[in-house]
Amino acid sequence: MSGTEASLTISVVICVYTEDRWEDILAAVASVRAQSHPARETLLVVDHNEALRERLLKEYKERQDVRVLANAGPRGLSAGRNTGIAASRGEVIAFLDDDAVAERDWLRHFAEGYADPAVIAVGGRTVPIWASGRRPAWFPEEFDWVVGCTYRGLPPGRVRVRNVLGGNASFRREAFEAAGGFATGIGRDGDKRPLGCEETELCIRLSRARPDAVLLIDDRAVIHHRVPEAREHFAYFRTRTYAEGLSKALVARSVGADKGLESERRYATRVLPAGVARGLRDAVLARPGGAGRAGAIVAGVLTAAGGYMVGSVRARRGGDSFSVAPVEGGAHG
Repeated sequence: MSGTEASLTISVVICVYTEDRWEDILAAVASVRAQSHPARETLLVVDHNEALRERLLKEYKERQDVRVLANAGPRGLSAGRNTGIAASRGEVIAFLDDDAVAERDWLRHFAEGYADPAVIAVGGRTVPIWASGRRPAWFPEEFDWVVGCTYRGLPPGRVRVRNVLGGNASFRREAFEAAGGFATGIGRDGDKRPLGCEETELCIRLSRARPDAVLLIDDRAVIHHRVPEAREHFAYFRTRTYAEGLSKALVARSVGADKGLESERRYATRVLPAGVARGLRDAVLARPGGAGRAGAIVAGVLTAAGGYMVGSVRARRGGDSFSVAPVEGGAHG
């Protein structure tokens, strides 16, 4: 690592909302504090849960490198991230899910990506930790995004992408100065329907504001993400794919269908048909779960398409909306 990369200051933002994930939160923070490229600070942004905020303040009162903040905006992941960005001091702001742990060189690989001044965002690879101990036989790797993980179909190595994935991502501070923060009203909001796509919308907006900007995914920047037992079932799979369709409709409404669905077209026309073919081949060869995986892919496509159609109608009628605000504050150095 060059001197410039080694000196790059990175703030890590972890958004939290429930005491049910207490042990996961502690593990996430510990993984950041153990990085080979030390984080300048870890910011825990608590989403409208005063009991959790007080508990975390007591837990980390002796730690100068861990700061506990209250979400200063409306309930939800996007506003929490914006609160962390505004309060952060690093040149780069990285995001880690509250139920994930980062490998030791996670931030080092991010820092290496920023050696190129044209790079404005770097994401990584997210690996599932299944509550049952192993992947459900019916669950297709092409749909690992359903549980917040890297899915089959993304190119390997360090590659240029349209958007990074929000639970394992980093941005230069200037990205938010150029494009504003994460849009509120589009992503996760506590226990409501599991929407998403807020990082997709931000990255497309960022590329429009800075057409010369480069966004990368480096699959060596690895985190391990817990998948609770409730998310190993088809009912959650169906709910999440439907919600993704709703979210994609909002993104397309914001940035246009050409950009908003650019990556999805390749995914739907190449990656998913190949996945169905693999599943059917495994079924013919009597391998476990082959028919289930093929069926889940078809069901996931149809459910997401249904959500997209409903979301498009709502967006045209003005029933669903979101807003983008500038991110104030932040003093890097």
